[in-house]
Amino acid sequence: MSAQLEISSGPGSARIALRGAELKSWRVGGNELIWPGDAKFWADSSPVLFPVVGWTRNGVLVGGRRYPLGLHGFARAENFRLVEQAANRALFRLRASERTKALYPFDFCLDVEYICENNILSILLEITNEGRGAMPFACGLHPGFNWPLPGGRGGHVVRFDARESADVPAIAPGGLFSARRRPVPLRGRELALTPELFEEALCFLDAHSAGLEFAAPNGPSLRMELTNFPHIALWSRPGAPFLCLEAWTGHGDPEDFDGDIFAKPSMRVLAPGEKARSAARFLWRP
Repeated sequence: MSAQLEISSGPGSARIALRGAELKSWRVGGNELIWPGDAKFWADSSPVLFPVVGWTRNGVLVGGRRYPLGLHGFARAENFRLVEQAANRALFRLRASERTKALYPFDFCLDVEYICENNILSILLEITNEGRGAMPFACGLHPGFNWPLPGGRGGHVVRFDARESADVPAIAPGGLFSARRRPVPLRGRELALTPELFEEALCFLDAHSAGLEFAAPNGPSLRMELTNFPHIALWSRPGAPFLCLEAWTGHGDPEDFDGDIFAKPSMRVLAPGEKARSAARFLWRP
């Protein structure tokens, strides 16, 4: 098991592993909100996604050379270094190495910061291009939350801040994005959650909402607020007791894409020395 550390504030506490800078636990007032991981359904809890989000068609092509960069990149499997810690916050850092350059030939710095404030947990990502040329990247957060919510009974819903499209891209074999669309049973801004929804991820690309609420009808709710994450995805597995509320800057390859990484849809490009920041804020209401 990877080394872990804990931060806390009032009734809230979070536990983070050095491997992947992955959130392993978030408790508020004794309520555990994060899925603990179970290989029967999904062994992870809350991976950080970088330098791509989703599946690639055949790795990535950079300057005519193909690199075997797989699902969601490599950050979740790397050991981060703890660079700052206080009672309620911790900052983790990953820099390029020979190992990462065999998958993604760019010099980068990825900072992941967690801040716990009573019933609020914030996660901030900062990516810096430390190389001499332009650097394409995507990043994301993939937290899994216990479903039903602690104390929650009855049918849960996701309630978006704004109206979203009533159809989403269908997922092709290999996790690639199809040009076909899949209907989503939205009623206004509200989506009733059922296991049948999650034969594949629901990906709201270029979402109108900067936030949403995952809620039970009898009161408990978890609110997610996003900064500089244009895409939102909801994912689970049929019958699994978790729901992932995912925040992405990029997304998986279209099924017909085989171009250079700079041409991959929704990638961001940083100039030498440039930084990019994205953040998510989670608020628990019992």
